[in-house]
Amino acid sequence: MKISFKYEIKEGEKISGKELVDRILKQRNIKDVKEFIDPPSPLKVSITEFEKKFGATFKKVIKILKEIKTKKQMVVVYTDYDADGITGGAILWETLYKLGFSAMPYVPDRKKEGYGFSLQGIDNVIKKFDPALIISVDHGITKVKEIAYAKKKGVKIIVTDHHLKGEDLPKADAIFHIPALSGSGVAYFFAKEISKHFKSLTNNFERDYLALASIGTIADLVPLLGPSRSLVKWGLEAFSKTNRPGIKHILKQAGIEGRKITPYEVGFIIAPRINAVGRLSDATDALRLLCTISEKRARDLAQQIGRMNIDRQNLVEKSVEEAKQFVKKNKIIVLVSEKWHEGIIGLIASKIAEEFYRPTIVMTKADLPASRQAVLKGSARSIPTFHITDFLKSLREYLVDVGGHKQAAGFTIEKQKLSKFITAVEKRADKIIKDKDLEKVIAADIKIPVSKINLELVRALEKLEPFGVGNPRPTFLSQGKLMEAKSFGKTNNHLKIFIDSLELIAFNQGEKIKELSRGQKIKVVYSLEIDQWNGRERLKGVIKFFSP
Repeated sequence: MKISFKYEIKEGEKISGKELVDRILKQRNIKDVKEFIDPPSPLKVSITEFEKKFGATFKKVIKILKEIKTKKQMVVVYTDYDADGITGGAILWETLYKLGFSAMPYVPDRKKEGYGFSLQGIDNVIKKFDPALIISVDHGITKVKEIAYAKKKGVKIIVTDHHLKGEDLPKADAIFHIPALSGSGVAYFFAKEISKHFKSLTNNFERDYLALASIGTIADLVPLLGPSRSLVKWGLEAFSKTNRPGIKHILKQAGIEGRKITPYEVGFIIAPRINAVGRLSDATDALRLLCTISEKRARDLAQQIGRMNIDRQNLVEKSVEEAKQFVKKNKIIVLVSEKWHEGIIGLIASKIAEEFYRPTIVMTKADLPASRQAVLKGSARSIPTFHITDFLKSLREYLVDVGGHKQAAGFTIEKQKLSKFITAVEKRADKIIKDKDLEKVIAADIKIPVSKINLELVRALEKLEPFGVGNPRPTFLSQGKLMEAKSFGKTNNHLKIFIDSLELIAFNQGEKIKELSRGQKIKVVYSLEIDQWNGRERLKGVIKFFSP
């Protein structure tokens, strides 16, 4: 384990809150500080600002939509089953519905149809709805064959997506591909532009839809920079203004009603509940929850989804423990089991990659009815220095399909190719992954004496919110004397320590109390927050790493 820092404040040096913020912004290479601190409202941003060609493309979209509305034909919003797709699908479907279109949402079955467009999924949509137009949300940019198939069936296709492009673009009627946004972010700006053209821009775009887009953006780990930062900053503020039954009952069921909603609440409490449905059941229920106007239905669905999330947590915990038994510390970890639920293999990969600090690929059996060949579904998670999707695309000869981002990918592979694929993965990874890439580095923003920490400094850091991917909460490196240590929690699994006068908490590290003794020197990397209780403020530190 290596600890690094970007800037040091020494004992005799004075620093103000503004100076600290300025240094952190400079370290993070933020050019437009004013826009970063006070990002513009997404209401003022048009989708045509992302690419000039979107202006001409949108004229085509409006022409298609006007013709469909006149003829009273059906539009299907075909969305992904994760939190990003579900929130984006809710925004776009509801917008079309409120504009008077005959519109229906469609969420594919994870097991039977897989991610995004599939031949079976397109057939199911045509059979069920007979649409004139299908609009994708959070997928489609790589589905060349599937979109060509839909076009042959006489269905127009509009793609809205943010994932990496493939070698060839699909021949859709219109494509809105914006990598700087999440799928829900693209859906938000796309739906807003449609609403504007039909002269019906409701306050949902400044309230409910902003909250939904912020959920999808945070859940999909999109860097909180530029327009995505605007969506999240304004979207988090919108939670306190929304009267949408689905959102209210998710917050109530999760026990966070009335709390200030931050990226933490979204990423670790709200989004996992929405994701749990798509992982273990039919994600359409999550869409119903977000769109219903019935308080009773929202309450019932929120409780159902809360129970499902607990089931998901238990299943992941059990599966991760099983997975650990098969881990071989090669430069890349590859795990296969037909017992693991397809909906949680991404979570297994994430937990293993985090603990062992290696790119991790997890596969499980998935016999898709549309295929005669037995296939496996794969999910991969990576470390910061290794682009897992590019790596898997270099092995495309073994795969049915593959897509994703720098640190997360999904794919399908025929079972008969599994052995050769694993051999090729390990051989190629051994060549291109260096030993230094596998050395975990804990990076702090500022090395600072504990005596310099105060409320004024930490309050100044609040200007940098919201924190998340691309803009993490600032971290500090300090060394001081251990004054006190104690474990707490139901099973004493957490640890509280006092370094000089600073109180710090280490979650799930209660067992380390055995290594500590009063008076010893401790080196600690931590973040700081202001804890408010009964009208009083005090500093609270959360430990990222510490060592005697």
